[in-house]
Amino acid sequence: MNTQKREARYVVTELLAVRGLMPLLMKSRNGESWSTEEKAELIAQLRRLSRLSPYLLFLLVPGSALLLPIYAWWLDRRRDARQKENRAPSLPDSQRP
Repeated sequence: MNTQKREARYVVTELLAVRGLMPLLMKSRNGESWSTEEKAELIAQLRRLSRLSPYLLFLLVPGSALLLPIYAWWLDRRRDARQKENRAPSLPDSQRP
């Protein structure tokens, strides 16, 4: 549960950090040019978004609302497999098959 909360805070923090991206992008569209500082800020904003891409993928893929339950099932299935592994008695490497 702590991991989920940590990741949720990370996503929210990163999304709030890219708030000024649209006005910055539209500056070129409106006929103005970017300064050197604005170009550096734009690159930093786009890098932040690229780190969030795994989280945002399911929002962008068509039909993602239908895939979300399948994704949740798959993640839960992986957790169950890990829990079963952890319950097995631990053997030294010399005794493992």
